[in-house]
Amino acid sequence: MIVREGAREDWRFVSELGRRTLRSSATRNASDEALETGLTRLIDFALSQSHVLLVAEEAERPLGFLVLLDALPDEVSLEPQAFIAYMAVEPEATRRGVGTMLIEAAEDEARRRGLPYISLMVTQSNLPAMRLYERAGYETERRLLCKRL
Repeated sequence: MIVREGAREDWRFVSELGRRTLRSSATRNASDEALETGLTRLIDFALSQSHVLLVAEEAERPLGFLVLLDALPDEVSLEPQAFIAYMAVEPEATRRGVGTMLIEAAEDEARRRGLPYISLMVTQSNLPAMRLYERAGYETERRLLCKRL
């Protein structure tokens, strides 16, 4: 298994896998249509920013991706950071180290770019992702609290 920098043609895979795995990070009982619109907006935003797309593959078959933004400073401190905008792994490839490899490659890329921090957001109910990030050394810095009205 390898992680490589993505190319233009890999964005189709990002879109397809993103759509198939949207529910794992969904909250607020969003409709499928709203989730797909949100994914499209996220992809468009990433493409409009300085970014790197990382693709994990085995035998030339893509198994997962990570979209890393490198020019989006922390919104509170304004410190430079890398930001993991979206990551997904094929459901049949989970628990095989794909996510860990993508995170390590993203961290290496952030270091190469001289960024002192790497950040991400994860839905509290996505326990497998929470465990993955905790094992990789990520710590909670802030929390987004929500209340249904």
